[in-house]
Amino acid sequence: MTQDARFEDGAEAPLNLGAMDVDDLKVISSLVQDAVFPASEMRWERRAGRFALLLNRMRWEDNGQDRHAPERVQSVLMFKTVQGVASQDVPKGDADTILSLLSLDFDETDAPSGHLTLTLAGDGAIRLSVETIEVTLKDVTRPYVAPSRKRPEHPE
Repeated sequence: MTQDARFEDGAEAPLNLGAMDVDDLKVISSLVQDAVFPASEMRWERRAGRFALLLNRMRWEDNGQDRHAPERVQSVLMFKTVQGVASQDVPKGDADTILSLLSLDFDETDAPSGHLTLTLAGDGAIRLSVETIEVTLKDVTRPYVAPSRKRPEHPE
């Protein structure tokens, strides 16, 4: 009996990473830079202390970028120990509004607690008040060719 190949069998496996400190968070921030997601794909579970995004991230880690068009992959970005969520210039629940994530930053207030800021293109931001840094990034689909067939560029 033969079995079809799975995405996980490839040389480049889907990401499943965690961040427990600022250095780890910088790695995840670089991997989610330029991720896009509809405003309707944000969830805060207040009782569980979780905030999650389903985003379409650019596969910056792709070793085959020179051989094929740029790829994106759907990923879940989850934050735990969240005590509060605030936002600026972020429409909530609008499936037609597409947001672009630029970076994740942490400002410690009372160690190990602090504010985790998700900076969005166009001056939007989401601030999570957290007990401690506990973030996971997990790819949940196979990669697909980026609809623009281009990598985002940033002026220096």
